[in-house]
Amino acid sequence: MYKFEEYSEGIVIKDVKDFNIKHIFDCGQCFRWNEDKDGSYVGVANKRAVRIIQKDNDIYLKGGKAQDKDFWEYYFDLKRDYGEIKNKLKNDDVLNEAIKYGEGIRILNQEMFEIVISFIISANNRIPMIKRAVENISRSFGDKIEFEGKTFYSFPTPDKLYKVSADEFKSLGVGFRGEYIASAVKDIVEGNISLDEVSKLQTDDAHKELTKLKGIGPKVADCILLFSMQKHDAFPVDVWVKRVMQHFYLAPDVSLNKIRQFGRDKFGDLAGFAQQYLFYYAREFKGKEGF
Repeated sequence: MYKFEEYSEGIVIKDVKDFNIKHIFDCGQCFRWNEDKDGSYVGVANKRAVRIIQKDNDIYLKGGKAQDKDFWEYYFDLKRDYGEIKNKLKNDDVLNEAIKYGEGIRILNQEMFEIVISFIISANNRIPMIKRAVENISRSFGDKIEFEGKTFYSFPTPDKLYKVSADEFKSLGVGFRGEYIASAVKDIVEGNISLDEVSKLQTDDAHKELTKLKGIGPKVADCILLFSMQKHDAFPVDVWVKRVMQHFYLAPDVSLNKIRQFGRDKFGDLAGFAQQYLFYYAREFKGKEGF
């Protein structure tokens, strides 16, 4: 069983199983973490800036505080047995292979509003551009966090973005999505939608509510459900998941909605975990093979 300890520069989570920081931060679920040359990752999560260093099964959080133990335990989903999840999914031959490439993936429990805005930005966009836009919004409207002699920025609250116009968002690199972000912020602040209440709904009902917001289609809604609302039966279908599903499971002309429904039916309550392993496999391995 893992345990938290303090060390000279922060906290360390000892003896963590099924955890690989590269797999976790490079599987398309988050945009605030960046890898350095030494393999560590530095970033911001809920107003906390830390550097994460993995040494075998020990995870060092430089800048982490002992009083934040519960936060990091929840953020990294440490109470969940990923070994058991992988054993169940390995009954499928494709997933058995995919898991070998992303065996250390964990689904992060991220802040809902940040994920809503981040994944609106993600639509028809590339990860470097998404990261840049999210960083620009944080730098312009978030709170300053000093760490390692540098200034980082928290993701702003809905109230901080309420008066920001669509054109101002566009100037920060979000493109046509500026209209959608401004509209979503307005709906959230004015109470037309409550993310807390949506998170309490069953997955299908929550999905339906999220897609009422401008700029949120089925895939973006599924990402929000999976990465911030613990709806692990959600199955986001992006270009990589589409490719791997059509290659191994379905005909090449099957619609995105049918792929989504097939994934949810086939993998059930573990659909979101399956999606992450398949995404990582398709992009990191098959993508390099011309898949």
